[in-house]
Amino acid sequence: MKPEKLELIADFYEFTMSNGYFTKNKNDVAYFDVFFRKIPDGGGYAIMAGLEQIIEFIENLKFDKEDIAYLRTQNIFSEEYLTYLENFKFTGDIWAIPEGTVVFPNEPLITVRAPVVEAQLLETMLLLIINHQSLIATKTARIVKAAQGRPVMEFGARRAHGVSAAIYGARAAMIGGAVGTSCTATSKKFNVPASGTMAHSWIQSFDSEYEAFKTYAEIYPHNGTFLIDTYHTLQSGLPNAIKVFDEVLKPQGIRPIAVRLDSGDLAYLSKKIRKILDEAGYKDCKICATNSLDENLISSLLEQEAQIDLFGVGENLITAKSDAVFGGVYKLVAMEKEGKIIPKIKISENVEKITNPSFKKVCRFYCKDTNYALADVIMLRDEPKPEGEYEIFDEHDTWKRKKLDNYYVKELQEKIFENGKLIYRSPDLKEIAIYTKNQLATIWEEVKRLDNPQKYYVDLSQKLFDLKTDLLHSAKI
Repeated sequence: MKPEKLELIADFYEFTMSNGYFTKNKNDVAYFDVFFRKIPDGGGYAIMAGLEQIIEFIENLKFDKEDIAYLRTQNIFSEEYLTYLENFKFTGDIWAIPEGTVVFPNEPLITVRAPVVEAQLLETMLLLIINHQSLIATKTARIVKAAQGRPVMEFGARRAHGVSAAIYGARAAMIGGAVGTSCTATSKKFNVPASGTMAHSWIQSFDSEYEAFKTYAEIYPHNGTFLIDTYHTLQSGLPNAIKVFDEVLKPQGIRPIAVRLDSGDLAYLSKKIRKILDEAGYKDCKICATNSLDENLISSLLEQEAQIDLFGVGENLITAKSDAVFGGVYKLVAMEKEGKIIPKIKISENVEKITNPSFKKVCRFYCKDTNYALADVIMLRDEPKPEGEYEIFDEHDTWKRKKLDNYYVKELQEKIFENGKLIYRSPDLKEIAIYTKNQLATIWEEVKRLDNPQKYYVDLSQKLFDLKTDLLHSAKI
């Protein structure tokens, strides 16, 4: 697949600010955090995704003569700055939380440390990638949770918001727990299973439904999943499928894989289908359901004891239809002058928009006995790793306190770039999917439930809290 030109996918103010910094020789080192403020769908957790594409973007970030010529036509950039862009290379440091990690609001998912002229140019692409893939990975994890162990396949390419959204949305779905994708490009690019057999058009193109099923079974005997709702599920589709099972597959010693439902009362029909398949000697034939599914509908179907074995989920997954904004932001948190870090804070009347200042890290506390995550604490980067009894507290209601002991601590961020050089190995997609599953296993069920989840503790260290408070009190307004 031909690489996309991504260097100008940036808000225009990134170039005006970068040019301004360059013109005024203001090239101090800046620290920016990528974080989000709210979990989609009122959920209890989110899934970090998109780091591999960020690495690819930064490693290939350069401006060609065509880009420079376009910027020149704007008549606001100095020639010296345009020459700088012609020779651009990222030289900074980046830390990030690995893909597949369970994350929570206000935690720095990515920290960029670089000359401010460089760091400013990364904003839009970092947010675009993280916001999209983390959103879809999180939505998929909710759907997989609702499916209660039944496989979920991503079927949304045709409803995605563009080509990249189809490819990388499917990638994110695999991180979130999907077992396959209908998007062939994603399957090829990331070496993950492609799913799909037939559409209604295949069946309609033949003189009869039976002929359509028979022809398919003859061509693909080991890929026997049959769409049975084109005409009438119980009176036509299922009987014709069973007839083909008996006449084509059974004599070869081959078992059918599944029948698929794409319309109708899925709970009612699946129960009827299960009974008929069992009586016909096909207890091992699975029932697959599609048709505008999401976590709520899947939960409802299973509450009705629907006999569905696997789900194909399309538009509501690939567009995260119920809450389609992840809301990640890219905020300046510190400047560095002569080796000294100077914290910066954004103040707002909206309390949730006040930023956590300075160069930070996220420490996750785990119970030694159960390996469940107990709490996250956002700390200043130079604070020592917590040991012994440690007290956490709510930064808004500071009387809410809890003492932790019998724990171990893991820092969530890993260093990705050092002085512009990549020092991190990106896992393949299957490794990330396994990591996600293991990560979710460390989170309490009360936090993972779909409705009214328990809020997970994400607190500030006392040192960071004091710094933030001092900056708020001393702010020049």
